[in-house]
Amino acid sequence: MSTTPLTVVNAMPPVTRRVRAYFAPVDRVNRVPTVFDPSVNGQFTLDAPPAPWIDLGWTEDFSRKSLSKIAPLTTGSPGVTEFQVKDSVDATVSFHFKTWSKLSMALSAGSQHMNLLAPAAGAVQNGSGSKGVTATNLAASGSTATFLAMSSTPGFSAGCIVAVDADYAGQAGFVGSGVYASYVQSATAVNNDPDYIRRVTFNVARVSAVTSTGLQLAQPLIAGVPASTMRVQPVLGFVDREGGNFFQEWSALFAMPGEQGERILYYYPRLQAIAGAAEAATELDAPIERIALNASFRALPVTDANDAQQVVCFRSFLPSAMTLV
Repeated sequence: MSTTPLTVVNAMPPVTRRVRAYFAPVDRVNRVPTVFDPSVNGQFTLDAPPAPWIDLGWTEDFSRKSLSKIAPLTTGSPGVTEFQVKDSVDATVSFHFKTWSKLSMALSAGSQHMNLLAPAAGAVQNGSGSKGVTATNLAASGSTATFLAMSSTPGFSAGCIVAVDADYAGQAGFVGSGVYASYVQSATAVNNDPDYIRRVTFNVARVSAVTSTGLQLAQPLIAGVPASTMRVQPVLGFVDREGGNFFQEWSALFAMPGEQGERILYYYPRLQAIAGAAEAATELDAPIERIALNASFRALPVTDANDAQQVVCFRSFLPSAMTLV
């Protein structure tokens, strides 16, 4: 009995075309990020990332920087360097989102992000949107992450966007289902508005069809199956502001698929924006321009369970199956 030997070649420089971005929620209250384990999921299908990672597509001008500082520890006279110590640990990452969406806008805004609720008749106009139309109740049962069971569907149509979340009930602290979307200092600050959570929630989706029993969604809600106590409001679009003191915080994963089958992965457990909303224009055929979203972040630390070291980024390399290591 014999086996055919594996033919391998010398490793070559990785060649990649683009960088793909994936983001996942952070538990802000407990400062717990979404974990990505490259030993378990490193070879995931790029079009189908493991839950709860959200695919935000290919990026441009990806750049990451280590800002960590190493300092010498000297002894004697004259001083002689005996050891080196980590003086600080810091890192940044920046890139352009090629597409605009609720999440890519929020990530690049540097502050709080809001939904433009369909306005109520006669509502006072306001820069971040006026008071919304009355929210519609969900049925007591039957809803899923992609279907909203409702006894009536006034004001909804195929193609519209909906926000699905609980009424604001006077609580302070982080609010929003699935993702903490805002931090409420006091009920007075948000005018005790029962629609406030739906104004900021990430639990939004496009409606693909309206049926006699509810709304079929074109994509699953980020918070999964909605509670029957949640309510639904139509959304016209999204708005962010230059200003405000709320920081988005997300876990991020960037994938560089190599042309020879290798893969480079950058996992940032905690990222917060370090710049306000900005755009980059690229001329396609004058006067037509393509507008991309600028995004830049600072990496925040976590503790690695394997050795209790504080780190801000994990870089993984998965070699091609046919190259030497």
